Amino acid sequence: MTIDRIGSVDPIQPEKRTGRVSHASGSPGSDSINISAAAQERAELFRIRELVAAAPETRAELVAELREKINDPSYINDRVINATADRLMDTLFG
Repeated sequence: MTIDRIGSVDPIQPEKRTGRVSHASGSPGSDSINISAAAQERAELFRIRELVAAAPETRAELVAELREKINDPSYINDRVINATADRLMDTLFG
């Protein structure tokens, strides 16, 4: 069985050179990228989709119940307003 050599590995014939030399362009530490406006828009849409997917589901029955309470004039009083303000303050300022 004979195995033929691949390429120019012949010890008598020197390796042929193409004359092309590949050098890295630019100076070290000067790498940069440019992101197109379309790519930035897609990234923003992806981020928004992820936020929506992570958000809890809206319960229609709870929303309907709250609408009824808000529309009832006897529901909104000083106690409810103060409790709501306190909860908002706790949520915003911890």
